[in-house]
Amino acid sequence: MGRYTDSPAAIAGLVRGGEVHRDAYIDPEIYRLEMKHLFANAWVFVGHDSQTPNKGDYFTTQVGDQPVIQVRHSDGEIKVLYNRCPHKGTKIAIDRTGNTGKFFRCPYHAWSFKTDGCLLAIPLKKGYADTDFDQSEAKPGMRAVGAVTNYRGFIFARLAEEGISFEEFFGDALSSLDNMVDRSPAGRLEVAGPPLRYMHRCNWKMLVENQTDTCHPMVAHESSAGTAVQIWKDLGYTEDDPKPPAMEIIAPFMSPYEFFENMGIRTWPNGHGHTGVTESIHSKYSDIPGYMEAMNEAYGAEKAKAILSENRHNTVYFPNIMIKGPIQQLRVFIPLAADKTLVESYIYRLVDAPDELVARNAMYNRMINAPTSIVGHDDLEMYERAQEGLHADGLEWVNVQRLYTEAEDYSEEKVENGTTERQMRNQFDAWVRFMTADMTAREAAE
Repeated sequence: MGRYTDSPAAIAGLVRGGEVHRDAYIDPEIYRLEMKHLFANAWVFVGHDSQTPNKGDYFTTQVGDQPVIQVRHSDGEIKVLYNRCPHKGTKIAIDRTGNTGKFFRCPYHAWSFKTDGCLLAIPLKKGYADTDFDQSEAKPGMRAVGAVTNYRGFIFARLAEEGISFEEFFGDALSSLDNMVDRSPAGRLEVAGPPLRYMHRCNWKMLVENQTDTCHPMVAHESSAGTAVQIWKDLGYTEDDPKPPAMEIIAPFMSPYEFFENMGIRTWPNGHGHTGVTESIHSKYSDIPGYMEAMNEAYGAEKAKAILSENRHNTVYFPNIMIKGPIQQLRVFIPLAADKTLVESYIYRLVDAPDELVARNAMYNRMINAPTSIVGHDDLEMYERAQEGLHADGLEWVNVQRLYTEAEDYSEEKVENGTTERQMRNQFDAWVRFMTADMTAREAAE
């Protein structure tokens, strides 16, 4: 047993105002406790319902460190099951996607299960007569996760049987998802191909924090975006000249501090928040022919304008996803160890919208989020340098104190200067609460 196990006070002591102790990022015990407490009790993104459109379609992924299967059941509903046979523990599905038909069949001993997990059949079942099998943990079949919600096509799960409701956990933060879906004239999204997958040798929280870190783009990305902008200028072009799509995407990364200060940051309770309250790096993309007309026809001119005028930059849904509503992207940061994170970057198609929008989104994803990206490597190097640097003795605390005040109340929605680190502090406020809730409740019961 380590120093943090069963010690809510020790975990809470890792966060003090605008500082976070390095153990939150580098200690393997903290990682294990995050999987046990945080990822089990928060609502965590699983997938999109368009990834499993037909009955029997399944998609394998993980919630925290738990392997799960998202599957379309025979009643048309999405189920999320632990990817484990109740017999000997064998993973039921190892393919990323597929269609299992009307049932799952374990490849080890051929136990079979309905697509809601219920036990269907066991070979030579008579061998279990008079063994009290009906009282065993295996009798019900594959276990479903504690709770599942399909919100406008996005599937979220809470592993714990009881806990905070979906509505209470997300609250008004769902407005960012609403805006992304409403950008479709049909009010629906479809996943556009498999995600780009990119391994990072760093703690998952570093990636999540970076999504609302607005003081790094003009510094860290000078080598990539800055070079592209300089080449553009050297070719004789000015800021007023029309830009090709690639330049429209990359040039805003070199916006000055004043731009990011003025665009604002909004935070919501439970660790959620977004950059780009007034404008963002996506605000000045060129119009796509036919798109505005389709939106006007679907919503009316006034509502269509309101939807498309909302240009939020990055919305973080605690604990581990970020969405970009204006370009229909979602990144999920899957923790694999204290110093290892897999990033999956998805793009979505706006149903009944011009295909040029998907092409632009795909270009952005390749340029910014791919393993072959010219921008993403800037961030990757910083994350890995930080992961290594935090092992250096002498300084034990990470500083997230920018525009901090002792009176900060993370239980209320707040809009502040776009370079504040309040959203990082907001995330750690939620982190402490979800990490310690189980322990505190157990102590009270005792």
